[in-house]
Amino acid sequence: MIPKFDNFFLPCLQCLSDDNIHNQESIRRYVIDFFKLSTAEANALIKSGKKTQVSDRVSWTISYFLQAGLIDAPQRGTYKINDFGKKFLSEHKGGFDKSDLLQIPSFAKFATRRTDTPTTIVKPSELTDNKTDDKTPTDLIDDAFRQINKALAKDLLTKILEMSPAFFEKLVVELLVKMGYGGSFEDAASVTQYSHDEGIDGVIKEDKLGLDTIYIQAKRWDKGTVGRKEIQAFVGAINMKHASKGVFITTSTFTEEAKKCVKDVQSKIVLIDGEQLCKYMIEYNLGVSSRQVYEIKQIDSDYFEE
Repeated sequence: MIPKFDNFFLPCLQCLSDDNIHNQESIRRYVIDFFKLSTAEANALIKSGKKTQVSDRVSWTISYFLQAGLIDAPQRGTYKINDFGKKFLSEHKGGFDKSDLLQIPSFAKFATRRTDTPTTIVKPSELTDNKTDDKTPTDLIDDAFRQINKALAKDLLTKILEMSPAFFEKLVVELLVKMGYGGSFEDAASVTQYSHDEGIDGVIKEDKLGLDTIYIQAKRWDKGTVGRKEIQAFVGAINMKHASKGVFITTSTFTEEAKKCVKDVQSKIVLIDGEQLCKYMIEYNLGVSSRQVYEIKQIDSDYFEE
């Protein structure tokens, strides 16, 4: 498990305590060894997928240290501990967190954008939040993003249940097309007329060439769960078509027996419950639109080259 953000502070400053000049990569390697992180943990990505969680935490730690005046940047992308940083480390050998950094006026001013005199000593209780002070700004953005999408998924599911079975039939096939199956909506999929139990049966091409066919069943249920019986019936229908692949989508959930049944059969069956369905709709922009876009920017190093 990757340690919390403020747990990175001590090893990062310890890495710099050898008086050598370091870059972010050398600090990152030191931290990975310090925490004995596995390859999977070291390579785990943040939400954007553009940086690892370890690199993100190291980057923000360096930024905090610079604002606190604990380290200097002799050249672009390189860092070295200074005398104040050495003194601070000697006083916090057992570790430190954001509340300790907030005792440094320059960092307190940075963290709170205060305009009072830099000699003001700030009480940690006035400026820290136990729920957030161990997270990087990137972590906080990701948390907010997840909360917004969780609420959106709930609203999406409610909206889907208000629509007709025929609409749900179209939604399911359109989603699979957006996920890359087949070509256009018209060419990729054919769907039978929905049945009286508000489920649908349909087929979709696995790829644009139509080399294989995937059978679809969807149940728009607002009550109950899909059990082993429904899965067995679906598998039987697929076998009757001499096929081996299927997707079972429901607005409800699957019982443990249903999930076990999928593992026991030879056919490759993918189960998508209501929560996952809405997540896919958000990811592939089906039934949703962007309300507001925030751009997170960084220094353009190329611009500052002479």
